[in-house]
Parts: sequence; structure tokens; C-alpha cells
Amino acid sequence: MSQNDLVSLAVIAAAAVAAVLLASLLRRARIPGVVLEIALGILVGPQVLRLAEETDFITALADFGLTFLLFLAGFEVEIARIKGRPLKLAGGGWLVSLALAFGIGGLLQVEGLVRSDLYFGLALTTTALGTLLPILRDEGLLETDMGRHLLAVGAVGEFGPVVAVAVLLSGGRPLLSTVLLAAFVVCVLAVAFVTVRMPAPHVGRLLHETLRTSGQLMVRIVVLLLVVLLLLASELGLDILLGAFAAGLILRRLTTERTMEHLQTRLDTLGYGFFIPIFFVVTGIRFDIVHLVTSVHAIVILVVVLLLMLVVRGLPALLYRRDLDGRQQLSLAFFSATGLPLIVAITTIGQEAGTIGATAAVAMVGAGMVSVFVYPLIALAILRRSRA
Repeated sequence: MSQNDLVSLAVIAAAAVAAVLLASLLRRARIPGVVLEIALGILVGPQVLRLAEETDFITALADFGLTFLLFLAGFEVEIARIKGRPLKLAGGGWLVSLALAFGIGGLLQVEGLVRSDLYFGLALTTTALGTLLPILRDEGLLETDMGRHLLAVGAVGEFGPVVAVAVLLSGGRPLLSTVLLAAFVVCVLAVAFVTVRMPAPHVGRLLHETLRTSGQLMVRIVVLLLVVLLLLASELGLDILLGAFAAGLILRRLTTERTMEHLQTRLDTLGYGFFIPIFFVVTGIRFDIVHLVTSVHAIVILVVVLLLMLVVRGLPALLYRRDLDGRQQLSLAFFSATGLPLIVAITTIGQEAGTIGATAAVAMVGAGMVSVFVYPLIALAILRRSRA
């Protein structure tokens, strides 16, 4: 590591700490930590204070943070809690969103307003489950029927776009990308089954005991899987999102109750304590805030994208007429339209492929930032009024 690497990493780590402190001070405003991390990244980056820069080393850490974020998103999905009608409604609703998004994206592409309806459309279909979980937990909504539907909507709103990104945005090689990622999923399944479900008592005892010692065998296996996935993506030019999400989903499914609590705590500590904050702070460092605030075009795109997110992800709430009352449906619409992490990922891939311009990328990420701050507040206000 060079001196610049160390200085930038120290500043990024300080920004991650400051984000938590600010979130605590601004608790009543309910500003998501993700928004604060990106905002502080903008502040310390080359656009404002110029305290940190994105070096090759920092980029590698940010890429691993994105991989860890998608892995934990898959690991947090409890299929048993959302299976049945919630999952069916969420899946049908996402397909409606996909049709709306591609229809709107196609019209905008024909008019010359966007370069690719694929990237633009997929960005509109996302839901930030990781951002919503702390809010739902704090409000006591997770154990309610409304909470089950929200979990299902969030899970499908992450899994659906991730699958679509991996298959449709694979650099012109969708078949190869799909086959290799499927092979990776099979390998993850085999490793997880052997390490977690293997009948040999010694293996199970070793996995459980090392979670309480410096061995941490299960955590090391997870890190190995994610590093292999990054290596596969780097060597073959593949997208990492689906593999990371699938790895988390599979490991959650196969992890025994005996190891779940300890493993969840350690993965959260490693991911949310180090790698994932680096990804979001670096997103802020990359964010061209000067371009956004000085471009009327970018601001207009931001407002339009923010409204389209509500239309595309909010309209499927009408499918819940039999399950939720009117206010709950409206609240569900605003919660569903909350999206940021995958918008960042999709715009990053789009810029690298040359199909999303700098103005559109800045505006779309800006819309995602506004959505995770504003839409949950509106949704909660609607629910509270309904209770009153």
C-alpha cells in the first residue's frame, strides 16, 4: 500500500464512524446510514475537501464491500417467513414493475432521452431491502402481516433485478455468464451442504466451536467463497451480483439453528462494520455533486426518476386489495419505491459499459439517495395516521 492508500483508507474509516455518530444525533430525522455514508464520501472526496481519493487498493475494497452487501442481502432473506401468498404477490408485482419499467425505458430511448432502456428500466425495479430492515425493525412491523408483505417485496425487489443484471447486462455473453454463475451456485451449494449438513459430528462440532474462538471457520469459508467469486468475475468479466446474492441465500437456507445466531453476528460485524461502509463512502467519493447541482438537466432527471420509481414500484401495491387496506397499500407503495444500493451498482456497470452517461448516472444515484430518505418517512407517516 502506498501513502495515498493509507491516507484515503483512514479518511474513509473516519467517515464511516462519523456516519454512525450523525445517525444517532439525527435519530428523529430518521436519515438512513447509507445516505450519511454517501454524503460524507462526497464531503471528503475530490469534489469538496479533497481528503481522500479512489486508488486501486480502495477500489478493490469497495468491490468487496459491494459483494458482501449482496451476500448479506441474500443471507437475510428468510424464505419460510414470506413463502405462500406474500411471495406470490411480490413476484407478480415485480413482473408488473418490470413491464412498466421496460415500457417507460423503451419510450424514453426512442425519444433519445436515455441510451439504454435495459439499464434505466432495471434501476427503476429495485427495492432496498437492506435499507428498509432497520426501519421496519424499529417500528415493530416485521412480525405483522404488513411486515411479511414488505419483506417479500424487498426480497423480490433485490433478487429480481440481481438476476436480470447478471443475465441481461453480462457484456454480450449472457449464456456464458448464466452457465458460469450457475456452476458457482452449485459449488456454493455443495460447499455449504458439506460444511453445514455433513453428518460427521466432528465437522459440525468444529464449525460451532470455532465460531466462539479465533478459528472462525464458517466466517473464513464465507470470505473464501466471496473472494473466489470476485476472482471469477475479474478473470471472466462477469457480473458478481447474482453469485453473491445466491451464496447468501443458499447459506442461510442450509445453516442450522445452532450456528445461525453466532454466524449472523459475525458476518454482520465483518460486513457492516468494515467492507460495506467502504463501498458506500467510496460511492460518495465517486459522486459528481458539482455536476448535479450545476446542471438543470441533471436535477430534472433526478426528479423524473424519483417519480418514476414510485410509479413503477408503487402501482403493484394495487394487487394487495384483498390483503391490505387503502392506507397500508399506499404505505407499501412508498416503501417499495425505496432503492439505492442496486441503483449504484447498475449505474456503475452502465457507465463502465458506456450505456449510461455521467449526467444520467449522477441523477439516478441522487434519486436513489432521496428515495431512501423521503419515501420511508412518508410511508411511516401514512401508517401512523392509519393507526390513529
